[in-house]
Amino acid sequence: MNELNLTSLNLSSCQFDDLAVSIHPNAEYNATHDGMVEVILKRIADKKNEQAHTDELWLVEHQDVYTLGQAGKEEHILYQTSTPIIKTDRGGQVTWHGVGQLVVYWLVDLRARGLGVRDLVSHAEQAIEDVVGEYLPETLYAKARRDAPGVYIYNHNHEMLGKIASLGFKIKQGFSYHGIAINLINDLTAFNAINPCGYAGMQMVKLANFGKFTKKDIEAFTQKFIINVHQRLNQNIALRSI
Repeated sequence: MNELNLTSLNLSSCQFDDLAVSIHPNAEYNATHDGMVEVILKRIADKKNEQAHTDELWLVEHQDVYTLGQAGKEEHILYQTSTPIIKTDRGGQVTWHGVGQLVVYWLVDLRARGLGVRDLVSHAEQAIEDVVGEYLPETLYAKARRDAPGVYIYNHNHEMLGKIASLGFKIKQGFSYHGIAINLINDLTAFNAINPCGYAGMQMVKLANFGKFTKKDIEAFTQKFIINVHQRLNQNIALRSI
């Protein structure tokens, strides 16, 4: 199995006073979702009483699941498999989560951070670009698209090779939850049963496809990603123009 083995990661360098990082291995989708909602609802209620809480990043490796976002159309599920299909409250269409894919949920008070929704999405995409790019050969680069949320791999002829990361957030009274999914070492065949994110024929790729990333790089990759996100939430990394 191409498991991330999140519990084995040393994340001691990624603990901050203003951002709590937690690990959720082998995570069942509904239980994880319900936990996120519980945290967000409590934070909303406590903020009204002027009680502040630390923002959170949840590092998750889900049990295999297809999720259908609020705008999701079942026509994008091409055929049934043994993997469950769950409707959820994030934005976007249908996607897959499972073993070997790194999911990061952002439980963030956007107003306290001075961030709008577009800022959140752009920072998430650019954090992925930054860290994924370190593990690509010089002939390739990672880039978001204006017309379709997510991050894609391109060659130096600017030809798209495939999508490596998906995004889907939910905003409730200024708080974000849900987040991003990055294909690291997962089996990509699960995507064959769907139109990923609602795009027929969308080629999905994983970082391990490109020669510089292996399972031993998961810890360093995760550390770099958390640190990049923390800097962005504190507006120490400026957004690039798209």
